[in-house]
Parts: sequence; structure tokens; C-alpha cells
Amino acid sequence: MSGALLSATDLTVRFGGLVAVNKVSFEVQRGEVFTIIGPNGAGKTTVFNLISRIYQPTAGGIRYEGEDLVAQPPHAVAALGIARTFQNIELFEFASVLQNLLIGTHTHRRTSLWQDLLFTGATRRAEIHARRKAEEVIDFLSLQKYRDMMVAGLPYGVRKVVELARALCAEPKLLLLDEPSSGLNVEETDDMAWWIQDIQRDLGITVLMVEHDMSLVSKVSDRVLAMNQGEVLALGTPEEVQSHPGVIEAYLGSTDDLSSLRRVEA
Repeated sequence: MSGALLSATDLTVRFGGLVAVNKVSFEVQRGEVFTIIGPNGAGKTTVFNLISRIYQPTAGGIRYEGEDLVAQPPHAVAALGIARTFQNIELFEFASVLQNLLIGTHTHRRTSLWQDLLFTGATRRAEIHARRKAEEVIDFLSLQKYRDMMVAGLPYGVRKVVELARALCAEPKLLLLDEPSSGLNVEETDDMAWWIQDIQRDLGITVLMVEHDMSLVSKVSDRVLAMNQGEVLALGTPEEVQSHPGVIEAYLGSTDDLSSLRRVEA
């Protein structure tokens, strides 16, 4: 790892009189898998939406590659090298897997409307690059058999992988995964863990994840940030965070049963 790719300092968000996030600070190091956990209402998704620029912080700041991310408009985030998946799958259901992936490649498209209409040499080169990238991701995530199938007809678990594939087609430096195991069975969750590890190790992509499945968190995470009621509760390795008395208290209401923390609903 070679320094922080993303840093948040005293992030605060208020919705009217409700403080959703209160002075949250953390750094995501290059090349790591950094996971945010916490019970319902902890502020995890709010932090994700701040980084995605869906929300504007009331106070505090976010820096990405040393630059002020808060100053960037939402539509510029993907071009900076930040891609995201969603807890509720957001795909074009009546398009094929390949077509969905090609949409992801358009993040870095630099041709103009007139070049595309006239199908100039620059447009042809851009199309070749996009298709090559989409096919690389299809091979990487073993989606060959689904390549030309409509998304609407695919099993839920496969659609989760397709959404991951579309995010990878944007060629991100930072990949935001919003509860990637949500709705998956045990076998599919194990497969998701392998994909995340391969993305980190083989592609060198930094991963920031919100997750509720503690078995997945333990398998893939380098560091974990636990939140509760909008504030930082603990930060450290998965083992350190899971054994933290405040984390156990937030999940269970007591410190008597650590074992049931292995899989809980965030």
C-alpha cells in the first residue's frame, strides 16, 4: 500500500434536526479492502452517498487522490475513477449482459456526438476498446454463458455479478460495493468473496464496502470501520472490531454472545 487513496475528515450530515453522520473520519489506503459495518441507522449508506456525491456534507471534507471530492459534481465522480454497485440491483433488465457492460465502459468515452453519428476513426477505436474491455470483464467474472442473455431472465445471484462487472467496466481505482452479499445464499456469498479478493489482488483495485455479513467481512477485509448512530465506534482489523465491547453492545445489546455477531442484519 502506498498511502491514502480516499480520506474523510469530520464528515457531518444533518437532515433537518436529525444528525445522520457526526464527525466521521477515516482513510482508505491504496490497494486495501476497507469495510463499513453497523446496525440499521448507523449512517453507513449515508457515508457511501457522500462519497458518491449523492449527498452534500453539512460539515467536514472528503479528499480523493489528494483532491477535494466535495467540490466535484455528481456526474464527474465516475470519470475520476470511482465506480459503485447498489444494494438493490440497478441494471437495464431488457438489455443483454454485454449491453449493460458496454454502458459501464462509456465512463471514459471521449468522442463527440458528431464523431459518433459519422462513425469516425476515433469512434471506431473507442468502440473496439469498449468491447475489448467488456469481454475482458466477462472472462474475469466467468460470465461467458450469460453474455448475450437478457438481464431480466437471469437468477438474482448472477445479476449481482453482472452489476459488479458493469462497475469494473468503468475501470475504477476505487470500487464502492453496497452490501454485495445482500440476497445471496451461502454458496453465492462465498463466490462473491472470491471475486472481491481477485479484484483486489489481480486488478489492484481499492475496495470500499458496506456489508452486513460478518463472515464475508472477515474473509476479505483488511480493515473495518464500525459505526453506530452516525458515529465511529471502532476501527481496526476484522478481529479487533468484532471483539470490541462497544461493537458487541451495538449489535446485541449485551457483551454475552460474541458468536452471534458472525452474521447479523446491518
